[in-house]
Amino acid sequence: MSHKLPLPIDKNKADAMVAFSRLLNIMDELREQCPWDKKQTNDTLRHLTIEETYELSDAILEGNSDEIKKELGDLMLHLVFYARIGSENGDFDITDVLHGICEKLISRHPHIYGDVKVADEEEVKKNWEQLKLKEGNKSVLSGVPKSLPALVKSMRIQEKARGVGFDWEDKTEVWKKVEEEISEFKEHFNVENGEITNAEAAEDEFGDVLFSLVNYARFAGINPETALERTNKKFIKRFQYLESKADELGKKLQDMTLAEMDVFWEEAKRS
Repeated sequence: MSHKLPLPIDKNKADAMVAFSRLLNIMDELREQCPWDKKQTNDTLRHLTIEETYELSDAILEGNSDEIKKELGDLMLHLVFYARIGSENGDFDITDVLHGICEKLISRHPHIYGDVKVADEEEVKKNWEQLKLKEGNKSVLSGVPKSLPALVKSMRIQEKARGVGFDWEDKTEVWKKVEEEISEFKEHFNVENGEITNAEAAEDEFGDVLFSLVNYARFAGINPETALERTNKKFIKRFQYLESKADELGKKLQDMTLAEMDVFWEEAKRS
């Protein structure tokens, strides 16, 4: 299906097209004239793109609009860089990339560009997964990138399974599963001394605990990756406050008692 209707171009869109064209021209100039840009390949750019993506993620979590804008620009540069390399190899160019995503969006939204009726967001998600299977995906889960961080991957796996109806019906049942997994995890500990009696089994059960907690978070409308990262940032901020207070006293953390450190930790929590 193709979207044939011409869309009016307002001033903002016209300005955006000019800006995008300017970026493409600069990319061409850098690729042809800059020694560093000339040497780049898909492989050499890959880790830099991942880094830029995480920097954008940080900016989003911090709610810093200026940084979000900056990091989006960095990512946009990477996108046109990959497209430029693709055109040099005769594989595709930026036009192919843009038309490709346009066609996919139109195809995946028959409730907008076709005659399909949907009641809510959940039906949109289910239709999306069904359409992907019709397009040739052998498994609903095949679209989950292998290199995703485990916590994010577990969330995406569960979301995709839900898209075809494989999910819990009641949140209370999900929490029972969490408690069940925690109980099974505890079975591999010596209650008296807290030692692990079976390390391999304990690790396996701990994974089940995390997976079930991610499942419950999904039902509660919580993004587990975002929640954990906010906790990481909170801990870092409090710990650095503790370090600064120790430095003011001319002390090193390793020379302080836990009770002394806890005083500053509580101060950090209150602030």
